[in-house]
Amino acid sequence: MLLFCPACGNVLVAEEGPRCHRFACTTCPYVRNVTRKVTSRKYPRLKEVDDVLGGAAAWENVDSTAEPCPKCEHPRAYFMQIQTRSADEPMTT
Repeated sequence: MLLFCPACGNVLVAEEGPRCHRFACTTCPYVRNVTRKVTSRKYPRLKEVDDVLGGAAAWENVDSTAEPCPKCEHPRAYFMQIQTRSADEPMTT
């Protein structure tokens, strides 16, 4: 959490004073003693992400080969190719 100086607008720094902790400005003589616990939490809302591969419908008509999966032993491997970079780069499988 950042606090700003009401006199000059610079960021206040936390320091230990003679009797308590305090916020002080580094450019002007402003000092504010900390008398209670200072906290602030703000949870940002997550952005909605577009499915760049087209979602579940994009996998309905993809190519496949008779290669078993080494993990689950499914008998077929499904794949598709999409252009992820510029046109002079090869497609990504």
